[in-house]
Amino acid sequence: MTQVLGVHYFDSPNFRIWQVITYMFMHDYSSLFHILFNMFALYTFGSSLEYIMGSKRFLNFYLITGLGALALQLLVQSFEVYSISGSAVNNGTFMVDSLNRTISFNPDLISKDEASTLLGIYLTPMVGASGAIFGLLIAFGMLFPNAELFIMFIPVPVKAKYIIPIYVLLELFLGVEQLSGDSVAHFAHLGGALFGFILVKMWHLKRHTNFYE
Repeated sequence: MTQVLGVHYFDSPNFRIWQVITYMFMHDYSSLFHILFNMFALYTFGSSLEYIMGSKRFLNFYLITGLGALALQLLVQSFEVYSISGSAVNNGTFMVDSLNRTISFNPDLISKDEASTLLGIYLTPMVGASGAIFGLLIAFGMLFPNAELFIMFIPVPVKAKYIIPIYVLLELFLGVEQLSGDSVAHFAHLGGALFGFILVKMWHLKRHTNFYE
């Protein structure tokens, strides 16, 4: 189901158009924490935002930020493919075998590390609601900036207007650094956050300074 409903790179032989929506409702089957954290955040922050936006607009917000998360992730992947092969799509420089999960390439043009990067981009699907969740976090921080949040390992409550920007900056750092063994799509998180910020501004949503204070 992950291969069918998770979203692949748009030039991947495994890409299907419905994946741009279904990926938001799939999660890593090997990590129970992944879905538990996302659903806890959806319940915690989403309830207050749905109260402000209304159910229909809240659903639209969730889906749009999820699409925004995917858009930025695909843009970053396109840049990576372009930097290796000179094109954002397969121009014949390499061949990907999706059935056997292998890649054929000219070693004079592409190194083994670059081939490994291409194989990961073309055959590894992205799943999870995290991009949309980051959109919710940004909206919550903008609409309820003085809400006090208890963060794991921090013994005192921290206001949303302080902790959420720090969280976004951490994602930016992790996305740029691309640490070894890190399989999290950090730029998808940033895409969801960016689109969440834009929607709050475009929809002229009101800031509540006396809620949860």
